[in-house]
Amino acid sequence: MQDEFYIKRCIELAKKALGDTYPNPLVGSVIVHNDKIIGEGYHHKAGENHAEINAINSVEDKSLIPESTIYVSLEPCAHFGKTPPCALKIMELGFKKVVIGAMDSHDKVNGKGKKIIQDAGIEVASGILEKECIDLNKRFFTFHEKKRPFIVLKWAQSGNGLMDKDFKPFQISNSLTKQYVHELRNSEHAILIGTMTALRDNPSLTTREITGRNPTRILIDIDLKVPTNYNIYNNEAETLVFNSVKSSEEGNIRFIKTERENFIEKLIKKLYELQILSVIIEGGSLVLQQFIDAGLWDETIVIKNHELTIENGTKAPKFQHEPFKVKKFRDNMLEIHKNFE
Repeated sequence: MQDEFYIKRCIELAKKALGDTYPNPLVGSVIVHNDKIIGEGYHHKAGENHAEINAINSVEDKSLIPESTIYVSLEPCAHFGKTPPCALKIMELGFKKVVIGAMDSHDKVNGKGKKIIQDAGIEVASGILEKECIDLNKRFFTFHEKKRPFIVLKWAQSGNGLMDKDFKPFQISNSLTKQYVHELRNSEHAILIGTMTALRDNPSLTTREITGRNPTRILIDIDLKVPTNYNIYNNEAETLVFNSVKSSEEGNIRFIKTERENFIEKLIKKLYELQILSVIIEGGSLVLQQFIDAGLWDETIVIKNHELTIENGTKAPKFQHEPFKVKKFRDNMLEIHKNFE
C-alpha cells in the first residue's frame, strides 16, 4: 500500500505537464527515505531533464540517496537521446530500491532500463498501479504499440441528432462544455478538421478559453478550397494541410501532398511518421464517419443537448456504442466512449 501511495504521487506530478511533453511520455518521480519524501520531480518538456533527474536534483542531502527508494511512474529510459539514460544515473547513485509503475513498451526501452538497474544489484519492483500508469500515458502507449496516434472523435448534437441548423454553424454546446473542449485540446497533440468544417465555421482551433498550448492543427483539404486568409492559416499554431496539389513549407504552414486513394490510411501513417502522438477529430459528419467505419478511434466524446430540437441540418455520425462515462454540464450531457477492441 505504501508503494501505491508514492506511485499515486508520481502520477499527480506527471499530470502537471499534460500536453507539454510531446513526443515524450508523462512521467513523475518521488524519492523516499525512511517513509519521508526527500525529492520529487516530473518531466516538463521534450529535450529537458527526465522526471528521475529532476527528483534527484531536488534532494538537498544527496548522502541519503543510497538508503532511499526512487519511485517512477514509467520505466527509466535506457538509451541516449537528448538526455543520458536515467537507468544509468540510478545505477551510478546506488539507490537501495526502485519502484516502477508501468514498463515502457517503446522498443528502445522495453525492459532494458529495469535490467540495467537489476544487474547493478538494486532491488526493483514493477507493475505498481500499472493500470493507472498506463492510462496516464494512453497516448504514448497507443503510438508505440499500434504505430499510430491516439485518436479522439468529438462532436456536439441536438436532442434529435443534428450537428448544426440549416447546415450553418449553430451553438449546441454551452459555456461549460466549451471550456471542457478547450482543456481537451490542450491535452492532445493535434486537432483535425476537413474542408467543409473549415469553410462553414472558419475555426481557429486554439485553446483561447483557457491558458494552455495550442495543438498542432491538421486540415484535410484535398483540392485546397479553403482560402489562406481563413483562421486556420493564422500564425497561432503549427498547421499541416493534407492535399492532392502540393508539398511545401510556408512559415508555420506545411502542405503535405497525399493521394486520394486510401486517404485515411495514408494520413494516419504520415501522422505516425511526424510523431503526432494524439489527435482530436473535430471534423464534420463525413470525416467522423470515415474514422468510425474504419474502427480508427480510441475515445469518442459526444456532447448532447437533449433539450434542443433542430428541424433541419447535418445529421450526426452513426455511432452505436454505450458510453463508458456520462457527465452533466447544465443542459449538456457529455458522453465518453472507449474503444476496447
